[in-house]
Amino acid sequence: MSETATREAHRLIAATVGVAIPRDRKLFGYLSEHHSFGENEETAGDYAEELAAEMLATTLGLDFDPDHSWDEKKEVYRLSNQIVRTQNITQTAVGDKSGVWTTVIAAAVVVG
Repeated sequence: MSETATREAHRLIAATVGVAIPRDRKLFGYLSEHHSFGENEETAGDYAEELAAEMLATTLGLDFDPDHSWDEKKEVYRLSNQIVRTQNITQTAVGDKSGVWTTVIAAAVVVG
């Protein structure tokens, strides 16, 4: 779960959860959380996905370079010939103009 709050008027906030899922179902995936100020939905979500892929690569003992691992055409990460699918759930909001608290939450629920 990721949460961000502000009472600063017009402040852009984001909360996002990223997931990296290996093609091999015998392997575990990885969840990441990221909360930020000033990032739009796409920027925050992309960062959370990249973070999840990087942490998954680390747990698998693989080298990870987001610029070289990303397959733009197929929109997947390739980690040492292992394809990893990533997704994110992101919520953004702009702080209330009158200074009332504004909160965003993003969560992932794993069902097995």
